[in-house]
Amino acid sequence: MATELHETICMAKQERHKNLFLNYKNLNIFPVELLKDEGLQFLERLYMKRNSLTTLPDNLAQKLPNLIELYLHSNNIVIIPEAIGNLARLQSLDLSNNALQMLCPEIGRLRSLRHLRLSNNQLKCLPSEIGDLQELETLDVSMNQLISLPDKLHHCLSLQNLTADHNHLRHVPRQLCWLHRLNQLSMAANRLNFLPLDLGRSRELQFVFVDHNSDLKGLPSYLYNKVIGCSGCGVSTQVQEEGTNDTLGALPAEVKVVGSRSGTVVPLEELALRTLNRVYHHRLPDLQLLPNMTLPKSLLDLLQFPLGHCHRCSQAMFTIIYPKLFPLRDTALAGVHRRTTVSFVAYCCSSQCLRTFDLQG
Repeated sequence: MATELHETICMAKQERHKNLFLNYKNLNIFPVELLKDEGLQFLERLYMKRNSLTTLPDNLAQKLPNLIELYLHSNNIVIIPEAIGNLARLQSLDLSNNALQMLCPEIGRLRSLRHLRLSNNQLKCLPSEIGDLQELETLDVSMNQLISLPDKLHHCLSLQNLTADHNHLRHVPRQLCWLHRLNQLSMAANRLNFLPLDLGRSRELQFVFVDHNSDLKGLPSYLYNKVIGCSGCGVSTQVQEEGTNDTLGALPAEVKVVGSRSGTVVPLEELALRTLNRVYHHRLPDLQLLPNMTLPKSLLDLLQFPLGHCHRCSQAMFTIIYPKLFPLRDTALAGVHRRTTVSFVAYCCSSQCLRTFDLQG
């Protein structure tokens, strides 16, 4: 194996290869042949997937200065040296399926980076310097131990695809709503209990997946015509284990359907809260000053924090309505996340709004 590796690298040097494949080579350390003499000055893409590397050399950028893509998927890398920031031309970095517990701040110096994949590591936080990656389009941090996302992430103005499934996230930073190029957001299997009301306001954001966030009982009204994956939301772990996995199936009793295609009656809870909201919200700056009312605390909480606003007439909304599965066969999401269907969730303030709602709009 050592002789074969030596010959492969020597040939790459002699013929000035731009691509070098060193996948499945049982490498425990970074090959010294890549770092001898002048290194591989012409190399642009280095593939080292499924080896046993634990770290990278400090002089990587010095010996491989023209690297554009570096693939280190499925190694045992525990730490990335600060010198990683010297790879000035790097556009794609894949460190998925490693043993990273932290990411050095110097990652923010990779100003040409467009794709950063860090899934299936042991990261508990991300450096704020990720916000310096102005060209970043794809960020995958799924299957880590993150409890929050960097405050400066919204500075990544080119970000189009953010995947943060299977972490410990409790909220989505409201600043993400400012990312006007964000097209897909996936935060399934976290601990989310609410989403920013502005989420989905950008026309560019089309695909949102928040499946299996058992505490998430409401969705922003701007997502009414977005593709939403939300199976397992509002459903306790116990209920899921028993096999009941209806979309938003375990909502509190006060959350009822607002109108339907066959009826015109709006639930009393919705009417009462709309009225109270108009009376008190515009007269009192602090809803804590509301007089004692014989309403359940859950309804008073809704009064202070509406679940959303009707996208058509902007009225405050306090109920969630009309979950419906929609086939993906003829859509742009066919095959994404191995899904065959997704759930549309619509907010409406009346049955009249509901009748004019177009699931494919």
